[in-house]
Amino acid sequence: VAPATPICEVPSSAMTGTVVELSCKETEGSPPSEYQWYKNGVALLEKTGAGSARAANITYTMNKKSGTLLFNTVTRNDTGEYFCEASNGVGLPQKCSVKRMQV
Repeated sequence: VAPATPICEVPSSAMTGTVVELSCKETEGSPPSEYQWYKNGVALLEKTGAGSARAANITYTMNKKSGTLLFNTVTRNDTGEYFCEASNGVGLPQKCSVKRMQV
């Protein structure tokens, strides 16, 4: 079953230095969807190892299975327009509407 349009939860504003979690979920896809977050239209990288993440200055953890995007300490650089995409290999990937987060 192809995924449904996911529901994204993105806070419209966040305080610098706080923990912020963005979530993305859809329940119709079978097999269960994997989720990919985008910021300003660019796919966010999944954090693989501490070394590469530090080098790329990645300040978040993206979980493709649960659809969460967790910022341990948000910075002004994290301000932007976010959306996520659900895909499970059946039908077309589905995106939620873009939401802006202001830090």
